[in-house]
Amino acid sequence: MRMWDALWPRLTAGHRALRVDLRGFGRSPEPDGGGHSHAADVVALIDRHRLGPAAVVGCSMSGRVALEVAVARPDLLSRLVLVDSGLPDHDWSPLLEEYGAAEEAAIEAGDLESAVEVNLRMWVDGPQRSPGDVDPAVRELVGRMQRRAIELQLQQPDAREALLVPDIGRRLGQVAAPTLVITGDLDVPDFLAIGRRLEAEIPDARSASISGAAHLPSMERPDEFMRLLNEFLRPMIV
Repeated sequence: MRMWDALWPRLTAGHRALRVDLRGFGRSPEPDGGGHSHAADVVALIDRHRLGPAAVVGCSMSGRVALEVAVARPDLLSRLVLVDSGLPDHDWSPLLEEYGAAEEAAIEAGDLESAVEVNLRMWVDGPQRSPGDVDPAVRELVGRMQRRAIELQLQQPDAREALLVPDIGRRLGQVAAPTLVITGDLDVPDFLAIGRRLEAEIPDARSASISGAAHLPSMERPDEFMRLLNEFLRPMIV
C-alpha cells in the first residue's frame, strides 16, 4: 500500500478508494502453506466493500492481477488502469532472467541487502540509469517495501499463488472495461513490449507513456500520473 502514500490524498479527494497489501507484501503475510489467489482476494474485497463496478488500478504484478479480475468478474469493473503490467506468458528477455537469478542467489546466500539492491537497480533505476539519477526518496521507500516483501516470503517459502485466470494472456480480448495502459519510457523493454501488446489486444484500450520514469511511474512522476488518471476517470465523476 505504501507505494500510494504520496498520491492518496488526491486519489481519495474525488473517489471512494481502497488500496491493499497483497499476500506476501506489507502487512499481509503469506498464507500458511497451500495456494492462494491474489485476484480472488481482490474480488472478495470489492464484493465485501460493495465497491463494484469500480476502476481498478494495478502496477507491475498487480496489473496482471487486475487483468484476471477483469476477465473473471467483468461486472466488478467500470475502468481498468494497467501500469507497466506483467503478463505470465511473456517470453522474458535475458536481462530479466539474469535479474531473477541474481535476486535468487542473494536470497539463498542470506544477503537481503544485495537482494534489495538488485530489485532497486532493475525496477527503480531501470536499465538506462544509475542510482544517482533517481529520486533518493523513491529509492529508499521502494527498498523498504521490497525488503519487507522478501522477509515475508522467506517466512512461508512454500506458499504459491494459483492464478484465478491461468490463461489470461490468451484472453485479453475478453476484457470489456475501457482500459488505460501506462508505461514509463525508461522501463525494461519487456514491459514496454507488454504495454504495446495490451493496447493491441484489449478491445477498448488506449495507451500513455510517462517520460523520465522507469517501472514505477506513479511514484516517480506523480503529477503526470494523476493527470492521466483523472482524464481517464473524469466521465465517472458526478
